[in-house]
Amino acid sequence: MGRGERVYYVKDFIQSVPLSPPKDIYEELESLGYRGQDQSRRAVSLAAYRHVKRLKLLHLKKMPRSELPPRPNTIFMGPTGCGKTYLIELLFGEIFKLPYVIIDMTKFTESGYVGDDVVNILVQLVYNANESIDIGECGVVVLDEFDKIAGSFSNARFAGQGTTKDVSGYGVQRELLKILEGTDVQIPLDFGFSSRGPKTTISTRDITFFSLGSFSGIRSLFEKGAMGFVQDIDSNRDEDEQIAYRLSEEEADDISKFHMFGFLPELIARFNRIIPFSPLDRETLKEILYIKVQKYKREYIEEGFALHVDEKVSDFVIEQTIKRQTGARGLDVILAKHLESVAFEIFGTGTEGEIHLVVDSGEVSYVIKKRA
Repeated sequence: MGRGERVYYVKDFIQSVPLSPPKDIYEELESLGYRGQDQSRRAVSLAAYRHVKRLKLLHLKKMPRSELPPRPNTIFMGPTGCGKTYLIELLFGEIFKLPYVIIDMTKFTESGYVGDDVVNILVQLVYNANESIDIGECGVVVLDEFDKIAGSFSNARFAGQGTTKDVSGYGVQRELLKILEGTDVQIPLDFGFSSRGPKTTISTRDITFFSLGSFSGIRSLFEKGAMGFVQDIDSNRDEDEQIAYRLSEEEADDISKFHMFGFLPELIARFNRIIPFSPLDRETLKEILYIKVQKYKREYIEEGFALHVDEKVSDFVIEQTIKRQTGARGLDVILAKHLESVAFEIFGTGTEGEIHLVVDSGEVSYVIKKRA
């Protein structure tokens, strides 16, 4: 493909990408089933809009890159199961349909110095762009578990970790700097995830980066007042409702001491926004559970059975989720466990009837009513 053909191809692709106002993006996320995180969802909707608008200015209006607004590189901070990853999946997988890749950053540290090559992040992005470098350069990179690459000199101990991060942390951060700063990076020409063989070049100047992390050591590190930016903003909440820490917008914006976690200051400087995500409250969890139950009901209808989930079951599942501190992610795990046994009994049998999921003696059980 010649240069003229490539330019036309990218232009045609960017032309096809929708660009709705941030308010409409926010509402579309709601229609797709996203619940909660109102303030964070507003901020991320705006960041997604800015990314797409920037691409349109660059490729359709031929605006010089020097005159473009900066890329909306963003850090998401929030507890597990609060909707950080799901938000990205809906935005770029469902709404904009831009190439994106979600990278588990733990694999870059678990193996120490022989961990995965950071350059392969871009290889995977190009692969998800149907192996088009030009389209890949318009995509999004999501660095999940970003907090786990904190360097070895950090005093922070992340929840469940038990030790400070290994020595590979700073090496990974330095490698990330190369792709975050906006430059040309060499990647394998055959996209075979191998460092050997012929190379080609991809520009990271228009790729937007989102870094997601729970930063679950924040409370234990700062709640004693060392820095004073973590606070228990709702002291009236029961302990079992304190799923994880909460940060206000002002507190998140004030987290300028990332070096205490073992982050290179120049790496954090590549991000122009830090968005806090809160633990999901009972009401939001209940809304999310309702959506999940509707999906199960449709599955059971296909098998000839009407599924009825008692209100007490919903309350039970939500209480278990809160105790386990797993957020929305835990709802599926707990609900699916209680539906597996009955599914094993009735799926594919050709019979019809009703299933009632109830709470009996403090445990979830089911009643099968088959039609004659």
